Amino acid sequence: MQQRPSAEHTLFVQTLAGSATFGPKEGREVLFGRNRPLVHLTLGEDDPQVSREHGRLRFTGGRWWLSNSGRTGIRFPAGTELRPGGEPVPVPPGYTLVTVLGSPGREHALEVRVSGPDRVRPLPRHDDSTRVPRPWPLDGDERLAALALARRYLQNDPRPAPQSWRQVSDEMQQADPGGGWTHRRAEHTVRAIRERLSAAGVAGLLASEIEPPVGNRLNENLVAELIRTNTVTEPDLDELDREPG
Repeated sequence: MQQRPSAEHTLFVQTLAGSATFGPKEGREVLFGRNRPLVHLTLGEDDPQVSREHGRLRFTGGRWWLSNSGRTGIRFPAGTELRPGGEPVPVPPGYTLVTVLGSPGREHALEVRVSGPDRVRPLPRHDDSTRVPRPWPLDGDERLAALALARRYLQNDPRPAPQSWRQVSDEMQQADPGGGWTHRRAEHTVRAIRERLSAAGVAGLLASEIEPPVGNRLNENLVAELIRTNTVTEPDLDELDREPG
């Protein structure tokens, strides 16, 4: 059956509780949050960390904008985060999955799709082969540094975090005793990876893209991208842990 075309900039939104479609109209607002009677899309109904009205999508200036009126962050796929009260961010055409951060260990998905100029909602592709993410190319030193940085994630620690520069340099020195590794060299090596991936289009790897305080979020976003693309995996830790010979 042929799909009926949708007007460009039509908004399709979905949560676990339901879905809705909204046409583009200047000033139109779509609210989402915990309070079912007062928002268009409900999410996190049983999670008190989700605000009654946690955010909104507003159409203005020919595009949809996402704002955060709640008390916890709204996270994008690449790891960037829209903080409470932060400047609204534009929603690009196509599919975007954002998550509202709730109580510890809980995130609530908000699926957003904005129709592009082709005016037709994409068709299901049930029988297509699954696309495998392409790993990022890293040289030998970069690969070992990335593995050391991401160790706690790859080992499935319950509360993972990127290792410190000192910890990374210590692991590098053990793996490469003649490499003269210091925490400064480890930092510069990882920074080079972030800058190269950022130039290739990965968001959330530069301080200018993150609302302060930045903290360790640049490395968190880098690790998330490297794991998502299978650039580093748990078996790869053997490369770091084997005895130098």
